[in-house]
This record gives sequence, structure tokens and C-alpha cells, in this order.
Amino acid sequence: MTAKLTFDTERCKGCELCTAVCPRHIVAIDLTATNHKGYHPAGVTDITQCIACASCARICPDSVITVEKF
Repeated sequence: MTAKLTFDTERCKGCELCTAVCPRHIVAIDLTATNHKGYHPAGVTDITQCIACASCARICPDSVITVEKF
């Protein structure tokens, strides 16, 4: 299965909830980027390891993550 994760980085507040629930530990805070609110947004480190469980999207309080399965 192939997955695509999309993060609305401008709306992400870097709460790290998504990083805590990822079973593959591939969702991480991007310390090299800062959004317009001054937060470091979340992103995926290795999309090939994603199993499209959508745990990250379900726990996100601001609904900034979209998971698509192919």
C-alpha cells in the first residue's frame, strides 16, 4: 500500500500529538522550518514506511493532516 500525507504547515502549532501516536515513528517536528505563527510544523520523515493508519490525522486537534491511501 502506498500512502500520501499532507500537512497544512501554516496551521500546524507543533503540539507533537501526531508524533506521539505514529506507530512507525515517522512523523516528526521539522526544526528547520517555521510557519507564519512561529511554530515548527510537523512532517513525515520517510513516507515509504507509512502504513496509512491515519492515527496522526485523527489525533490532530487542528485537522492539519490529510492521509490518502493508494
